[in-house]
Amino acid sequence: MKNKRKLLYITIIITIIILLLASIFYSYINNYYKADTNIKEYLKSSNNVKVSKNNNYYYFDGKSEDKAIIFYPGGKVEYTAYAPILHKLSENGIDCFLIKMPFNLAILNKNAADSIIKKYKYKYWYLAGHSLGGVAASTYTHDNKDKVSGLILLASYPNKTIDNKTKLLSIYGTNDGVLDLEKYKQSKKYWSKKNKEFIIYGANHSGFGNYGHQSGDKKALITNEQQQQETIDFIINRIGDVFK
Repeated sequence: MKNKRKLLYITIIITIIILLLASIFYSYINNYYKADTNIKEYLKSSNNVKVSKNNNYYYFDGKSEDKAIIFYPGGKVEYTAYAPILHKLSENGIDCFLIKMPFNLAILNKNAADSIIKKYKYKYWYLAGHSLGGVAASTYTHDNKDKVSGLILLASYPNKTIDNKTKLLSIYGTNDGVLDLEKYKQSKKYWSKKNKEFIIYGANHSGFGNYGHQSGDKKALITNEQQQQETIDFIINRIGDVFK
């Protein structure tokens, strides 16, 4: 009888622990930054960009015939929050794919780019990501150097060595309160030799997307529109020399 009671007691304790962990996980994954309502217009086709939704990603099909970006969203940010910047990039000459990640965490599907690269026939593929999405994108780039021509990091950094044949763009703002600058500086040992860094004065962490103010971030001195436009201009202007 004692053994049965002990076994029942252990079973109850284990069940409580599992339920508690499940509750914590459920609360964590459902507490995320939602895209602003004003992004809806960027999920529709325009004169220069055809927008389509395919399985777990949006495809912004613009003017480009040979170049495309696959974008990994920031951790716990609704992926559609990045529609404005990617729609505008497509208008300016580089097609884009915006991926929906499991539980809004790119680290749970680091190889998401694979299916897109297999399906579409672009000559130059660039992996890009914001914050934790950039870390996941850098991991994919490290593991697939023969598939990826370049890596674009927005307020992020690589955690593995990027091959010197792969081009790297790194962009962040002076008012970023989320990016760990010490880790960012240390990560430069992983950077490809073919790199360009762009620091936007007055920009913060949240401004690369349209999802409101992220906890811990500093107040931006410029608008989201200005931050994103400077980012777009830099990427487009560097495609010729850095990413050619």
